[in-house]
Amino acid sequence: MIEFGKVLTAMVTPFDQQGEVDYQAAKNLAIRLVENGSDGLVISGTTGESPTLSTEEKLTLFSTVVEAVGGRATVIAGTGSYDTKESVELTKEAERTGVDGILLVSPYYNRPPQEGLYRHFKTVAEATSLPVMIYNIPGRTGVNITPATMSRLAEIKNIVALKESAGDLAQAAEMVRVLPKEFMIYSGDDVLTLPMLSVGAVGVVSVAAHLVGRRLKTMIDHFYQGEVLKAAKIHQELLPLFKVLFINTNPIMVKAALNLLGLEVGTPRLPLVEPGQEELEQLKEVLRQVGLS
Repeated sequence: MIEFGKVLTAMVTPFDQQGEVDYQAAKNLAIRLVENGSDGLVISGTTGESPTLSTEEKLTLFSTVVEAVGGRATVIAGTGSYDTKESVELTKEAERTGVDGILLVSPYYNRPPQEGLYRHFKTVAEATSLPVMIYNIPGRTGVNITPATMSRLAEIKNIVALKESAGDLAQAAEMVRVLPKEFMIYSGDDVLTLPMLSVGAVGVVSVAAHLVGRRLKTMIDHFYQGEVLKAAKIHQELLPLFKVLFINTNPIMVKAALNLLGLEVGTPRLPLVEPGQEELEQLKEVLRQVGLS
């Protein structure tokens, strides 16, 4: 049975002062994340600013991270887009870099119907031998993958996981109910990790794990050990952090947090920008509250 892990970090893409990808910083960050609680890393996802990365940058990032942590953690490559043909081609190239899995986001902007979603994911999945995680985030893509469509997709041999970011606990519970027992469902929202575990999720694809990976892993371990109150205590302690990281568009705040803590990852690429001063002060206060500064 395929295992991606329980804590997967949706890794930011570091940029230098000229706005170019800083591959050495990416390597260093990947190693640090794995040493601090991450079972795996998702590269070139939403948090990695995938829409502003070129194909060459993505492939070099995949190779760089595989070189840094391959064999110690799973490396999942974000290769999905709104273009099925382009997604197929990038997925094939990503497989050659040695990554362990593929993340496919719902096609965005063109808003396909459920049959279009099914055919898109089926076409891309059949182009690779790697295990595939589907990424449902209707707030960004404009379309929700329904449990019925996911049930059809789960029949495809190498579609093995779902990153569920619809913000709907009832839908997450229905996904667990209709999908095969071995199918892996991950929370795509840090704030919903513990509630989603309670309805059958296996872990989280996390932004906060950049900062508190070990504590997230401890929270999940407590839950699985039946120590739910201990898990809830950690959840409550980290709740201000989960919330402040999303007061502006992700990954604006997590990049700012890493920079404040001395882990230079640069600023986001346009059209994303740095946080305002008021947001920065709010972030600093929360970092103090959760013991990070």
